[in-house]
Amino acid sequence: MKKIFWTSFNAKIGTIYVASTDRGVCKISIPAQGKRDFMSWIQVHCEGADVVEVASRNKQIMDELNRYLDRRLVKFQSRLDPMGTEFQKHVWSQLRKIRYGTTISYKELAKRVGVAGGYRSVGRANSANPLPIVIPCHRVIGSDDNLVGYGSGIKMKEFLLRLEGALLI
Repeated sequence: MKKIFWTSFNAKIGTIYVASTDRGVCKISIPAQGKRDFMSWIQVHCEGADVVEVASRNKQIMDELNRYLDRRLVKFQSRLDPMGTEFQKHVWSQLRKIRYGTTISYKELAKRVGVAGGYRSVGRANSANPLPIVIPCHRVIGSDDNLVGYGSGIKMKEFLLRLEGALLI
């Protein structure tokens, strides 16, 4: 039986929930997504798994998220186990290549994924990202440089981009 190890912790931005499997971190919920949403995601994506609250299994990612929020980390090292379709995983792998402190458009991301006209499908994959911050979907913006589409809200996206120095005003 698959095991899911989860915990929550207080960070600079509020309560963050994290879950992992034996393969790596599979879910991060930042404050706009509460415990109910987090547990619902686990129930849907990890049906039949034994879900156990164990902080020690998520110590590395908790530490990395705190260091990132304190501007002391630019690249995450935790092993990841993102759960999604092959297309979503391909989009997420491209998101991980966007350098800290930079942004790209959905149109550019679609080109990188190999579906030049598919910025809507790329946007849907972006919105399904189970590992926000670590898989930096917040670094994708509109072609007109507007901050659009972030599951935790535009204010959080703006905060993260300012934290990284990608927004100067």
